[in-house]
Amino acid sequence: MGNNAIVAGATGLVGKALVQELLQYNGYEKVIVLVRRALDLTHPRLEQHILSFDQIGSLPEEWFETADIYCTLGTTIKKAKSREQFAKVDYEYPLALGRKAVQCGSRQLLVITALGASERSLFFYSRVKGKLEHELARLQLPSVTIFQPSLIIGMREEHRRGEELAASMTRNLSFLFKGKLSRYKPIEGKTIAAAMLYSALEQRNGLTVVAGTNRMEQMANALWSEERHQ
Repeated sequence: MGNNAIVAGATGLVGKALVQELLQYNGYEKVIVLVRRALDLTHPRLEQHILSFDQIGSLPEEWFETADIYCTLGTTIKKAKSREQFAKVDYEYPLALGRKAVQCGSRQLLVITALGASERSLFFYSRVKGKLEHELARLQLPSVTIFQPSLIIGMREEHRRGEELAASMTRNLSFLFKGKLSRYKPIEGKTIAAAMLYSALEQRNGLTVVAGTNRMEQMANALWSEERHQ
């Protein structure tokens, strides 16, 4: 494992759960979170740095040397208020993290995009995610892992009516998510977080794409059942 874990997006649904997982795991000397507002959390190995993500390129190189970088940044067009601002959060900032990781010799990068991400998608959201994946694949990092979840559910700070309605509908129609459709089941943020740590522990060389709910649930359950996570 890397000396440090760096988390960008630690105030979000997946990010908060991920920080908790990383602090339970004793393999990192430090868990460094990059946030725009502080987490209500203290721990001897936790370092919080409040910043603008436009500053990623100027962050200290020693943070990133041999580190594992986790990116859970993400927003909605409604919250971002424009396509340009959405692309900044969901494309420019994650890519800047990847480039910083290359520059500083990080061990691996783990990033959340979305199921159905494609540069050729008819949907702007999916095109942005697909463009990010394409650029990340070109980075000269030892290991890049891309997570493509379906609808992410859990307790968020902000109210997302559309997601809440979709989550309620899919829960009621859970019997439909069988066989090949099971990858589209809604997934808990904490499950994605555990899958990310499990993947970091495995550290596969090159580019790995983890798509759909079933695979992430398998990885999370494997992590939670292992003694090394205690």
